[in-house]
Amino acid sequence: MGSGGLELPPGDGGEGGGGDLGTPDTGPGTGGVGSGGGSAGGAGGAGYEGWQPGAVPLARPMEIGADLAWGADAWAQVRTRAQRAGRAYIWLNLVEQRLRAVVAAVLRPIYEPVHGEEWVIAAAGPAGQEWVQRAVAVREVSRRKGYLLDPADDTILAFLTLPQLRELMVQHWPCFEPYFEDRRELELALDELEVARSAVARNRALSETVLAQAERMCARLLELLGASRDDAPSAGRLPVDAVEELVGDRFADVVSVHPDRVRLQRQLPVEDLFGGARRLDAMGIGLNLLVQNYSGRRLVRLAEAGCRIRLLFLNPASSAVRRRERELGLKKGELSRSVEMNILHMRRVRARLRDPGAFEIHVFDETPRCTAYMVDGDSAEGLAVVQSYLRHARGMEAPVLVLRGGNRELVQRGEPGGAVPRGKPQDEGDLGLLPVYREEFESFWADSRPVS
Repeated sequence: MGSGGLELPPGDGGEGGGGDLGTPDTGPGTGGVGSGGGSAGGAGGAGYEGWQPGAVPLARPMEIGADLAWGADAWAQVRTRAQRAGRAYIWLNLVEQRLRAVVAAVLRPIYEPVHGEEWVIAAAGPAGQEWVQRAVAVREVSRRKGYLLDPADDTILAFLTLPQLRELMVQHWPCFEPYFEDRRELELALDELEVARSAVARNRALSETVLAQAERMCARLLELLGASRDDAPSAGRLPVDAVEELVGDRFADVVSVHPDRVRLQRQLPVEDLFGGARRLDAMGIGLNLLVQNYSGRRLVRLAEAGCRIRLLFLNPASSAVRRRERELGLKKGELSRSVEMNILHMRRVRARLRDPGAFEIHVFDETPRCTAYMVDGDSAEGLAVVQSYLRHARGMEAPVLVLRGGNRELVQRGEPGGAVPRGKPQDEGDLGLLPVYREEFESFWADSRPVS
């Protein structure tokens, strides 16, 4: 063959180096030239066991699969990405559904009487023909392949994305203006969602900062679009989270968990927790969250507004206080003096009230199991902050649970119509933890003594 082709070794495989893989001068089979009969090129054939003269050697296939396994770090990273993307998707889905409903409510009565089912195409106008026709094509493909699981989704509007819905609003802003005060704020909020929406749609990583920004913007958009949850129980103190509504039944009435009290107050300041309460029941050793973080003046205003307050302190003269001092490594009498100061402060607050009977202070002598602050705990609007006492950790350092009152209606799985599968009876009575702590408080209160 010419210089541009591949020259194969001769087929007769004679003596000597006729079957080597290179030239005597430069090829890899230099050791095979004149090295004796049947040596198959000497060193040139050393990498190919059983190589016969006249055969074309092929490289062995590389072994695959050794690098497919994920280590612990890779799995941790993937789970983090999936958790962030899943949380962002829930928020984005809510915003998109709400925006789609708003667009339909405003534009359908204008275009549907003339254009019928194609009112979305007419509303898009010449400027939106490209993306609206793409939505029509996607709907047709979904019809043919059976992807439409809900007949209500068999509309062109259901196949428009968030940016396309935004474009419809911008094009027809005079129609939407009577319902929204600030067009600029609405557009900016939708624009700020694009980074998170693009990452979720393409299964890319979301940073914690972008996720937090997306959640804030989605909550604000739902409020602007008239879908806020201000009417939800205890929403004034702790806003209802979209993810909490969807998966909250998996965790009873626990809405958040914090490693310590400092991080709790970042999300739920004491002003938001206690402000506007009708009833406040608190039990613990010194009740520092209330006494040292909520001013006496505010407590007076709260009680004068009709709030009934019951505070249950550990008796500073009891043996339980001395045991707790030893557990925490405190000097003798240090904890008892702190509790005494808190009780004296609350007595001064009570003395300023016109009706001291609405502000009750009791002490108990038993070993404390937990500290609990229950706001309107006897109603569906109740909210509670509870902590368990750890042996060598102060209350400021102990993990915190935030509980929201009101039962959750669990969605039963398995049988059509929500029927309960056999062998899995539906839970009866209260499903949350707040009633448990309320019962614990009442038990301690019944065995306590009033402070004059």
